[in-house]
Amino acid sequence: MPRFKKVYLEITNVCNRDCAFCPKTKRAPGFLAEADFLRLLDKLRLWTDYVYFHLMGEPLLHPELERFLALAGERGFRVILTTNGTLLDRVGPVLLAAPALHKLNLSLHSFEANGGTELENYVNLCANFGREAAARGVLVNLRLWNGDSAARTGWNAENARILELLARVFPRPWSPSRTGKRLADRVFLDRAEIFDWPDGSAEGENAAHSCYGLRDQIGVLVDGTVVPCCLDRDGALALGNLLTEELADILERPRAKAILDGFRRGEAVEELCKRCGYANRFR
Repeated sequence: MPRFKKVYLEITNVCNRDCAFCPKTKRAPGFLAEADFLRLLDKLRLWTDYVYFHLMGEPLLHPELERFLALAGERGFRVILTTNGTLLDRVGPVLLAAPALHKLNLSLHSFEANGGTELENYVNLCANFGREAAARGVLVNLRLWNGDSAARTGWNAENARILELLARVFPRPWSPSRTGKRLADRVFLDRAEIFDWPDGSAEGENAAHSCYGLRDQIGVLVDGTVVPCCLDRDGALALGNLLTEELADILERPRAKAILDGFRRGEAVEELCKRCGYANRFR
């Protein structure tokens, strides 16, 4: 039985921000109930060691986040969180007290994309929390995924100021890392271009590419729907429902096997995958 490097487990699809780069989701808003969360964890235990409390939505909004972190840790999972960081002043202590928290991704590019006006306070909150989390053994990625690309211009006029503020908390010089800079022990600045989310109705297509979907990762939406990757925001490529089915059975279905076989030979077979801007990073 294959094992995935990570599984995206969406504990909520509700967000407290309105980022200009985010396509949002058309699904009904929801928060994963504890009974369903436990059912999903038990079904995923043989498939991965790493669960991401994210797909769409802001995981720090979940009222049972502390309980979910504890339950995941009791079952041997290592948890990764992706957050816009705006709730760290309120929820941060919960994260710092969770032994299961392995990695924290802080999306600093969300600030300008929301037209924020208190940049210094925001960056200081994220940077200082990141420093404290790293001191407790958590890996911290400070993301600026808003670089201009060949196709799009990012919301990045504040990037120079953000770097200046980060340098106050993490003094230079910074050493190179695979995707940006290493600011301190366990703290990284992750830089990338802005990308277009997959859209099956978008113009143009490129079937000649591979993907990590169903090879290294899967996603589970808040209602239990299994999708091939973390960018299927509306469940367009729904493969089954993990709340009522077993993952082994879902992955044996013709659609899942066709998607995986296509990626293995370097071909996208689904219209959504053919129109994925994120995949352009790897072409």
